[in-house]
Amino acid sequence: MTNEIIAKANIELKVRAQDWRHAMQLAGDLLTKNGYTTEEYIHEMIHAVETLGPYIVVAPGIALAHSRPAPSVIKTGLSLTTLVEPVNFGSEENDPVEIVFGLCATDSNNHIQIISRLVEFLDNEENIEFLKFCTDRSDVWLAINRVE
Repeated sequence: MTNEIIAKANIELKVRAQDWRHAMQLAGDLLTKNGYTTEEYIHEMIHAVETLGPYIVVAPGIALAHSRPAPSVIKTGLSLTTLVEPVNFGSEENDPVEIVFGLCATDSNNHIQIISRLVEFLDNEENIEFLKFCTDRSDVWLAINRVE
């Protein structure tokens, strides 16, 4: 599929996370394993939440783990981890979280299309429910990348 916003290898479904840090680690590990970031980027994402609070919990049950563009980012990309059991990030409005996206960007602009298409996908409640229950990586990959 051309113009994909997420690679199939960057999707991991129904995994267990001990806490919010572990959930972010899982999302970040996909980016590191597949050549998008170095291991340092995961620490930067976690540090951002430790410093700024759970601002990454962007909607009920959904976190968008990220940090600012840095040398630890090799290329712009997105990962997705869904959790067997939700974890709390400390967001009164939107906890607990069971869908964790990881986002990395090489600069402040080149991720805008990814965010725009992701928001369009998540704007449909049926898509969110689909992500919560789907166990097939290919189905998730097709659904997310179908959004133009």
